[in-house]
Parts: sequence; structure tokens; C-alpha cells
Amino acid sequence: MAKYILRRLLYFIPTLIAISLFTFFISVNAPGDPVEIMLNRIEGNESQHSQKLAAEKDYAEMRHKLGFDLPLFYFSLTDVTVSDTLYKIPKKERRETLKRLSNEYGSWENVSGYYLSIQKFETEIYSQSSVETKILINELYNNYDDEKIKSILSKLNLTAVQNDSLKKIPNPFQLNIQTSFQKLLTEKNSYKKYIPIIHWYGFNNQYHHWLVNFFTGDFGISFQDKRPVKSVMYAALGKTLGISLLSILLAYCIAIPLGVHSAVKKGTTNEKTITTTLFVLYSLPNFWIATMLVIFLCGGDFLSWFPAPGSPPIPDDAPLWYKFSEGAYRLILPLFCWTYGSLAFISRQMRGGILASITQDYIQTARAKGLEEKKIIWKHALKNSLLPVITLFSSIFPLAISGSFVIETIFNIPGMGKLSLDALYARDYPIIFTVMMFTAILTMLGNLVADILYVIIDPRISYSKKS
Repeated sequence: MAKYILRRLLYFIPTLIAISLFTFFISVNAPGDPVEIMLNRIEGNESQHSQKLAAEKDYAEMRHKLGFDLPLFYFSLTDVTVSDTLYKIPKKERRETLKRLSNEYGSWENVSGYYLSIQKFETEIYSQSSVETKILINELYNNYDDEKIKSILSKLNLTAVQNDSLKKIPNPFQLNIQTSFQKLLTEKNSYKKYIPIIHWYGFNNQYHHWLVNFFTGDFGISFQDKRPVKSVMYAALGKTLGISLLSILLAYCIAIPLGVHSAVKKGTTNEKTITTTLFVLYSLPNFWIATMLVIFLCGGDFLSWFPAPGSPPIPDDAPLWYKFSEGAYRLILPLFCWTYGSLAFISRQMRGGILASITQDYIQTARAKGLEEKKIIWKHALKNSLLPVITLFSSIFPLAISGSFVIETIFNIPGMGKLSLDALYARDYPIIFTVMMFTAILTMLGNLVADILYVIIDPRISYSKKS
């Protein structure tokens, strides 16, 4: 068994790497610009040249702070037309444009010269240019179709001639923007895009830093409130973990005896009542039950048995007994909504397992020996019936950290579910992907714990190789 556990733990390594790769590359390709989100501004809203330069400096500093000025991975597989330093270009849209231009015209040197000429032209005329000129320059940065580029250059030339302020600048187009573009066209070399090349970057890359930081407890910075993700999640995790673990414990402690009782008393009025009640509970969505409980039991026009969601928090200087009793009282409704669905499902599985077990030959043999019915059920039939219930544990266990955003939102509990939902709305990707990673880890641990429990419950199960 020890060898099996060690082997499974070793399997965790490639599995976690695969999950981390999947999670990382989703985060990289997620919509929105994290740097702009952190700076709390809309791209392109700078009106003055000094403001633009300051904004670009802030952007570069924040990009460096977040580690986005590094290559994505240990290596990149591209063609010879693409530069190995393309990741240094700050804006994603411009990187994509440069990559397409390199692929189309086959020369990074010429593409780089063309890009630099646009930058020089923009720097020279920005303070005297009109809004129309700025829009055209921005379009030039993000266009890779030669006909569109020619059209933009023609419009830029026209606006430069008509703008009195630009006439003071001697021949702004001598900054070679047109010449460099013409060089792209005349020296086009399309065959190079069919030649593959591998660029090696080593360990100083975004993925490596992200993975190492994750396993050392550094989950990044929240885009929403600029705090470390660790501190944001720590406060929410305490709320969710307590309710989740208590819910799992209650569900199993109540569902197993109920399932056994329903199986033993099959066909009786008591069994039919329990089965029908559990079936109805399982069929009702928890968000509807939670809403009805809040409406009818938390004040308003009906009963005021429980405090309404959003009630004032328990004072920090309150006595310990009051904190415990009041906290437990406030948890009754959310804990019920958290538990009843899994309670109904687990008891149904338990009932089916017992009904299948009591027809087996070993149960008939035990009865023939004169053993008490209670001992037969609870000692012999129960063990074999627990296997499907244990299997459910591996799917319920990850909920201990991911929480239920529906219940937490309705009852205004600042837990992991509500945190994840708010992060999703705000595109706070560091929080979202940290929760994803922890959920994956708990899923694997849940499966491992389930395998261990199989052996404890049924010694006939063995993971060692038979000779």
C-alpha cells in the first residue's frame, strides 16, 4: 500500500504540470490587458504628449512588476521570420501585428525598421497632431495588410499637409515611414516562413516564475484591489472551509444511517416517507430553497427566526460564548442549503448499496449461522455498500475550497465562492486561476483518499502486483 501511495504521489507531478500548463496558457490568452486593469485606465485616453510618455512609463514599470516583460515559456517554436525578442514589445496587439508582418514579408530587420519609423514619426508630431492623425497612427500600428497601410499613409500625408502646426516640422515623413514600408514590399521573402526554428529562453520565463511562485505560496497580485492573492484568499478560505467541512461531515453522518434504514425497512410507510422526502429535496435547486428561506424566515413580512443576510457582523470584543453561539445560529440556514442536496444523493446511493449487498450469498450464510440482523447489516453488509459512497467523496472534497457561489451570494457570506464570482466579473485572473489550481489539487487528493479508504473498508482490494 505504501508503494502505491508513493507511486500515486509521483503521478501527481506530471498531472499538476499538465494542469498548470493548461491554466497558465488560458490566463495568457484571456481577454483584457492586466496591466491596463492594474493601472485603472482605458487604453488610448491620453491627450497630451507628456501624459502619453508618463503613461507609457507607468505601463512599462507595471509590466515589469508583473513579470510580463519576460518570454512566456522555456522555448518557442516559430519560423525564422519571427524575432526571439518579440515578447519585449509591450502591447499585445502590436506584437501580433509585428508577427504577422514578419511572417508575410520574411524579414524581421525590415519589419523592425518599419515599426521604429512609426514610433519616431509619432514622437516627432504627437504634440502638434490632431485627433484624426493620432487615430491614423494607432491604426498603422495595428495593421498588417499592405493595401490598408498604403491607404493610412496616404491619409496621414494629407492631414500633415493640411495641418498648419505640422508645417513647422520640416518634412515629417523624412523619418522614413514611407521608405521603410516600401523596403518591406520590395524585399519581400515569403519562403522563410516555412523554415522552423526553436528559440531557447531558459528558466527566466513567465511560466517558470509563475509555477515556482505558486508552490512557494506566492499567487500573484489581485487585479481588483492590488493586494496579494494569498491575503485575499486567506480571509475568504476561512469562511468557506469551515462550512464545507461541517457540511461534508453532516452529510455522511446523516446520509449513511438514513440509507441503511431505508434499505432495511424497504416497502414500509416509514421508508416511503424518507425516500420521498429525500427525492423532493434532491429535486429542488439550492438557490430557490435559499431564497425562500431568506424571504420567509429572515424577517420582512414573514417570520424573523434568523438574522437577514447582510446583518451587522459580530463585534470583535464580544464574549467567546456569544461569538460561538451567534456564529452557529447564523450558519443554520446556509449550512442546510449547502448540505441537503448531497445528503439526499448520498443516502440514495447508500440505500442502493445495502439493497444490493443483502441479497449476496455471504449475507445468507451469516443469517444461516444465526447472527443478529443488526450485526449482519452494520458489520457485513455496510462495508461492501460503502464503496460507491466513498467514490462520491472524491467529487465532494474539492468543494471544501471552491465553495458555493450561489449560497454565499444569497446569504452574503464572503467566502471562496463569492470571491471567485466577483473575480470572474472583474476579470481578476490571478484569483480565478489560483482557485482552479487548488481545486485540481484537492480533486487528486480526494481520489487518493478514496483509494486508501477502499482498502480500509474492504481488505480484499489490493493495489500491489500479484506474482
